Amino acid sequence: MLRSNDLLIGWDIVLIDDEPDSAEVANIILLEYGVNVYLAHDGRQGLRLTKHIQPKLVITDLSMPVMNGWEFVIAMKKDEKLSKIPVIALTAHAMKGDQERALSAGFTNYLTKPLTADTFMDNLLKIIQAIPELAKDLHV
Repeated sequence: MLRSNDLLIGWDIVLIDDEPDSAEVANIILLEYGVNVYLAHDGRQGLRLTKHIQPKLVITDLSMPVMNGWEFVIAMKKDEKLSKIPVIALTAHAMKGDQERALSAGFTNYLTKPLTADTFMDNLLKIIQAIPELAKDLHV
């Protein structure tokens, strides 16, 4: 597994999560990997940020106020300028069928909560390596 802390240097990633602890863990870890993290607390803020930043990747919680992750990904996929940006769902409810539901809704993949320093980057890097347009940009 790739573990170098400079793999994602300079990447712009929008992180959308209304749960402060989860957002903080992801933010700290992503910053350690050189990511430019843009944080939003609901899908509506996240959509505005995504339109403005045009990031390489979006990571979004599913359960949020104002606009949830499901509504967010639908809005993104309808926008021609945003529709190609990979979106990773964050969910605390990893039940049977959730992955299929997330993929059919337009998410590229998903990560489960709680996020931990031990597993978050390993899991995220596996997902990134499986997305050809992102894998080519890893600083290996």
